[in-house]
Amino acid sequence: MATQVVMPKLSPTMEEGQLSRWLKNEGDKVGVGEPLAEIDTDKATMEAQALAAGVLRKILVPAGETVPLGAIIAIIGEPDEDISGLLSEASSGEAQAEKKERIEESVQGRAYGAPDELAQVVPDGARTQATIEGQPVKGDVGGAPTTPKADTAQPGGAQAAPPPQASAPAADSGGNGQRAQGGRLIVSPIAARMAAEAGINLHELRGSGPGGRIVKRDIEAAMSGAAGAATPSQPQAEPEQPASQLRAVPAPAPQQPTPVNVGAPPYTEENVTTMRATIARRLVTSLGPVPHIFLTTEIEMDKAAEMRRQLNELDPENKVSINDFVIKVAAVALRQHPAVNSSYQEKTIRFYERADIGVAVALENGLITPVVRAADTKSIGQISREVKELAERARARKLTPEEYTGATFSISNLGMFGIDEFTAVINPPEAAILAVGAMTPRPVVRDGEVTVRQLMRVTLSCDHRVVDGATGARFLQTLKKILENPLYLLA
Repeated sequence: MATQVVMPKLSPTMEEGQLSRWLKNEGDKVGVGEPLAEIDTDKATMEAQALAAGVLRKILVPAGETVPLGAIIAIIGEPDEDISGLLSEASSGEAQAEKKERIEESVQGRAYGAPDELAQVVPDGARTQATIEGQPVKGDVGGAPTTPKADTAQPGGAQAAPPPQASAPAADSGGNGQRAQGGRLIVSPIAARMAAEAGINLHELRGSGPGGRIVKRDIEAAMSGAAGAATPSQPQAEPEQPASQLRAVPAPAPQQPTPVNVGAPPYTEENVTTMRATIARRLVTSLGPVPHIFLTTEIEMDKAAEMRRQLNELDPENKVSINDFVIKVAAVALRQHPAVNSSYQEKTIRFYERADIGVAVALENGLITPVVRAADTKSIGQISREVKELAERARARKLTPEEYTGATFSISNLGMFGIDEFTAVINPPEAAILAVGAMTPRPVVRDGEVTVRQLMRVTLSCDHRVVDGATGARFLQTLKKILENPLYLLA
């Protein structure tokens, strides 16, 4: 019996997946549990496995496409089995998605001020006036020529020249324009607005939406085509003269065509990756709903830097970093200040009995925070080895969900990029995140004399629903005391 392959839920926070590549082709035999495709989730690349045996009859989602959880991506069945019913079901699902896109497009069009009637039909040859950002904008939406008034002033005092007159093609004349009954165009609001801004004649377009509806992607394609078709005109050749009348004339210097920059600037677009979409979605749920408070302090790092040098001399194969020190000390400080190692749960406050530190790792197209579990119980050398391994697997997108979820506190270090100080956004449901800047030599006054110290600024972002200013300040005092005197770790 034929089986539908759907987009699986491969991580706790996954809501959609991008099909990175297919590991099987149509017609290949597959067994239960055999890898079918690689899926890019919000944090890692994972394999989707076949839940039925048979032949991969049809691939419905090509590589590179992003679809929501539960969407049908392929069909597995017997070689001679009829799968037309399953294909029809998949097509109806795509139709529902198209309907949702039209609704969203219509809402977006109204948000830009396009009139609602454009969402239905535009009479043949009609002109439309839309309101964009509070200003009236006229456009040749229906294909009828627009003639400005003779006294319309242009920049520099030039008068606007009337555009050439062109009659709109008649309905059903064999052109590309799609007509509804009665010789009318079906246009979405945002498509009408974009066409008006770009001066595109809608009668020359073929709508790709249902029933020939002209939608946003049709206007974008027309704009791209117009830009690619624009070429400098060729000068006409002068009539040939008799040889007796020819004389030597110096060749004119070639003139470089002057670029004319009008309208919207050119641009390229890329699909939003699942990781970037998840980052955007989570940040929206953080800075707005979570009341942030920011506390900054400056720490002398000379003794920590000297201890780091000595540790690296003892074990050159596993060089520790200043960030490894920060992770260890932050975990120790969290055990002394449990209010910072907590999370707000609407009706309760959850206090964690273990310091699981999320370490922000920058990837090529996003950010991920692998977790060092029970960091307060591990040595700095153990933390260093674990962070290196997690970061390497994170950049290869090979982390499992258990390795990047469930942190109780996070650390983001941009010191290696030369950033002295910054504030970080809390990663819900955590109650705080520590932003670490660069360690740099600066002059300070000690015992009435100016001397140079290695200083590092850190900023604690706190969820004010759980961590008050005094609570966060006491945590930073402990962090500062231990980092400035790392021998406390041996006490």
